[in-house]
Amino acid sequence: MGNTQQKLAQNSETPQEEEEAKEEEVSTFTCEICIEPILANRKFRNRNMCVHPFCTDCMIKYIQVKVEDNAADVKCPALNCEKLFDPISCRPIIPAQLFDKWCDVLCDKALLGFERCYCPNRDCSALVVNECGGSVRRSKCPNCKKLFCFQCKLPWHAGYRCEESGEMRDTNDVEFGVLVERKKWMRCPQCDHCIELIEGCAIVKCRCGTDFCYKCGKKVNHHWCECDRNFRCSIWFVRICIVLALILQLSLLFGALKERRHFRL
Repeated sequence: MGNTQQKLAQNSETPQEEEEAKEEEVSTFTCEICIEPILANRKFRNRNMCVHPFCTDCMIKYIQVKVEDNAADVKCPALNCEKLFDPISCRPIIPAQLFDKWCDVLCDKALLGFERCYCPNRDCSALVVNECGGSVRRSKCPNCKKLFCFQCKLPWHAGYRCEESGEMRDTNDVEFGVLVERKKWMRCPQCDHCIELIEGCAIVKCRCGTDFCYKCGKKVNHHWCECDRNFRCSIWFVRICIVLALILQLSLLFGALKERRHFRL
């Protein structure tokens, strides 16, 4: 009995659906691009955001031309229409290769303005983006997890500068570079000799006679460095405040003594 009612319900709905499908197949429209009569079921629908009469074939060619020109935002070709095409809704009707190309163009637009590079590992070559800003050197590829230098785009050169990274080194040089990085030794800016600072002042003197800052690695004059300026300024500010406070206390003390002498007289 239940199956019979379900069949009757399906049969009662089928004629209406068939009539709607027939009407859609029979009705036509004129595409504003190819100027050809097209069946209604071949009409391009932009997620019902705009209802301009364009056929699907013309829209596929239009999207392909725009994407090949590296246009990430593909607008409706209708006059004075600013509605954009959605790649996801267009995916069922466009070729897979075109959809992938469109996604790449959208990705490039999203990354515009960010510093980026590709992983130097030949088996990876993944795109790496500097989203945090600032100067970045030692980086890890999120895909292959290998270390590389973001500045010179080469595998990580532990203990060596970027200008030295292209030189051929044996195993001992590589291990020494790793040791320099782990111990956080600083290289002399004049002769590249490694120096270890255990304790004491940050301004050190190399065996070649060059004075440099152990914090930033730059040459210094008059035994102070630009990188320590803010700290030194804050120290001088505190010292000046202390001196002013002592002067104020002394002036108040002398004023109180004068009042006592005047009161005794």
